[in-house]
Amino acid sequence: MSKASDAVRETRTSLTTVFRNPNLRRINLAFAGSAIGDWAYATAIVIWAYDVGGVRAVGLWFTVRLLLMTIATPFASTLVDRLPRRTVMVTTDLARGAIAATVALLVWVDAAPLTVFVLATLASIMAAPFRPAVAAILPTLVEAPEELTAANGTTSTIDSLSFLVGPALGGVLVTVIGVPFVVVFNALTFLWSASLLLRVSTGGELAATTVQEAVVPGAEGVVAEAAEGRGAGAGETLAPVVAPAATVEVERPGSADEAPVAKEPSGFLSDSMAGFRTIWRDPDLRLVSGVYSAQTIVAGASAVFMIEMAVQMTPFGSRGVGYLDSAMGVGAVIGGLVAIGRASARRLATDFGIGVVFWAVPLVLAAVWPQMWAAFLAMFIIGVANPVVDVNAATILQRTASDAVMGRVFGALETALIGAMALGSAVMPLLIHAVGLRWSLTVLAVVISIAVLPAFIRLRRMNAMLAEPHALALLRAIPMFAPVEPKALEHIARSMVRIETRPGEVVIREGEEGDRFYVIESGALTATFHGGTLSKMGAGDPFGEIALLRHVPRTATVTADEPAVLWALDREAFLDAVTGNSEVNSRADDLIGKRIPTY
Repeated sequence: MSKASDAVRETRTSLTTVFRNPNLRRINLAFAGSAIGDWAYATAIVIWAYDVGGVRAVGLWFTVRLLLMTIATPFASTLVDRLPRRTVMVTTDLARGAIAATVALLVWVDAAPLTVFVLATLASIMAAPFRPAVAAILPTLVEAPEELTAANGTTSTIDSLSFLVGPALGGVLVTVIGVPFVVVFNALTFLWSASLLLRVSTGGELAATTVQEAVVPGAEGVVAEAAEGRGAGAGETLAPVVAPAATVEVERPGSADEAPVAKEPSGFLSDSMAGFRTIWRDPDLRLVSGVYSAQTIVAGASAVFMIEMAVQMTPFGSRGVGYLDSAMGVGAVIGGLVAIGRASARRLATDFGIGVVFWAVPLVLAAVWPQMWAAFLAMFIIGVANPVVDVNAATILQRTASDAVMGRVFGALETALIGAMALGSAVMPLLIHAVGLRWSLTVLAVVISIAVLPAFIRLRRMNAMLAEPHALALLRAIPMFAPVEPKALEHIARSMVRIETRPGEVVIREGEEGDRFYVIESGALTATFHGGTLSKMGAGDPFGEIALLRHVPRTATVTADEPAVLWALDREAFLDAVTGNSEVNSRADDLIGKRIPTY
């Protein structure tokens, strides 16, 4: 009971934190409106397709639609990294709204089914960049790494609520007022979404910024004089240091709306493949993408087997698919809360794997007991598993991939997932025709489970790698790093090396070349210059930055007074973090100014 109470409290806190952030609130409300309309629309179109051509028409349309989305997604997601992300989402909403309105008109006038299928497929293709854009924009809007999981969980929970409300609403509206009106409702929800997204604060322009008086190599103009007793503050306290000013072009992080500027522009086709290259080079991302794809094979197959389950196991006929979707939606709401509540459990990878397994195992339940209760229970359990998979997979990618290719990484993943869905929707009708619904569900469950279970060995190791790095808390406490975006700060912390020192050990020596920046975790150290004591340093104090920023030899000697634990960051990683952000660079200059005596 205590653990359950803690989980509920943590979930409530996470949701409150997310909705206090105006940008996250607007994105989630926009997503809620369009997602409800989209699920209602999908239910209406599936029912319409089944009435037109039966289960084969549904399977064929899903397969063709998903294959085309597979081709389009990597190119569409490239736009997420090349164009303002908010603009991509708004444009997508408006385009899909216009297409939905046209589909409604065609269904109303009883136009040729092929025309409706083509436009419905085009609407799906137009949606290709939307989810990669949402996934890429979220890390730029959160204020701390743990908030990212909460933000993903909130989005997934809203998606789950939409999955609960949308299909049921679609099924009821189709029965009461017909398919065209459901499609019109979907068009209106896209307008709602676009209007909210336009209010997401972008915060500024992304561009290469000219920074005056930046750090330049060379020792010319450098003056270092002894200043015993002067220079207050912990760290590498020293005498005056003057470096010549220069103009340097550096990149600074963009706003939530803006896509990063590529350092080395290349052709559009090559850029579009960057997400695939990133995933392929990283064994952890490869594993997550492969396991996730196994789940979406079942998701693609569900478009076919759910309507067959509705016809064979419920008294509602084809309209029962909306109610099965709603049962899945109820489970997904609970699963979303579970995913948020487990955000601090540090089991992102294994929770993700468990979620995938529970997309498959419940199908056996419906296969063994082909009755209505079993069908609804199976879909409910799958619903619980769905956000656990989505939230943890998204968080793993967001915390692993670089922001410069974030949209394309999610686009590549979406391509793999859509391709797997296409495979599932193509194979399931053939299986049902060959061995019947019950054996088809059994085969699907067994094959997916066997494919996923061996991955848990590596998933367990990934848990430790995804845990918050120990040095992150130290970096957060240093004002110089306060402007750094949380995910970037986490990457910096992962690059730091733990060092233990003995009493009397010299950490840096006056006159040597600077190669590292240091932060003290525990212990006491003393900074001296020409033998004179400049300052005493303790836990939380940084030192060593001046030699790196001013490109001069070490201007002080730092010695351990007692056993101490330090965290060190290599020169290149430190300079990337400091000089790549104008505000961080300014704070670093302020820190140096406080340590250098004024004459």
